[in-house]
Amino acid sequence: MQNDVLSAPPHPSPGPAPGPSVADDLAARAVDERRAAYTDEVRRLIDAAYAVMRGTGDIEPRVADVVKAAGLSNQAFYRHFKSKDALLLAVLTDGRRRMVDTLTARMARVDDGAPRIAAWIEGVLAQARNREAAENTRPFVVNGLRIADRFPVEWSASRGALLAPLRDAVAAAGGDPARDPDALYHLAVGAMESALIRRVTPTRDDVHHIVRFSLRGIGIREGNPRA
Repeated sequence: MQNDVLSAPPHPSPGPAPGPSVADDLAARAVDERRAAYTDEVRRLIDAAYAVMRGTGDIEPRVADVVKAAGLSNQAFYRHFKSKDALLLAVLTDGRRRMVDTLTARMARVDDGAPRIAAWIEGVLAQARNREAAENTRPFVVNGLRIADRFPVEWSASRGALLAPLRDAVAAAGGDPARDPDALYHLAVGAMESALIRRVTPTRDDVHHIVRFSLRGIGIREGNPRA
């Protein structure tokens, strides 16, 4: 009698890879919602800090006042910030990011090289010429050294972002991008901070003098590359 031969069943064809489970979807959605909520809380606290300092003129806003202005709780504050100085660092970083955006836009409207160096200096000094910018910036001029000492890495990164567009402009003008931008930073930022501390507004002539002095100091004729 012929033996029956049993053949192995064919391998099933591979189907599409299984997608995320319902549990994965719900967990991801919960994480996204929490992230959005936390982002909103941080934004509200930063904006509230600006508002409190502008409204009171106080360079050391109380956490209670910031929390109240933000419409949040102390628990929400300490969920994101370990101290008031940590909040001030966040506000400073936020302000410098806005400033970098403003400087970059201002510099993009003029030719590369010396005109962009001038635009950067003018933009920095505008922080002391514009009333709202001055009110937002002054607390960090007064508290800046303490914040820089407590958060040196973050402070250095913020400063580096501010200097980046200036380094490109100096290089295009034929200057020394490694050293000239730091000298220009100290001059322009120093003049701006001095004006804010003394509560005086630099005139257009003051700004133009600093621009001319700066360009001559690094060997660049105004509007022209280094000879």
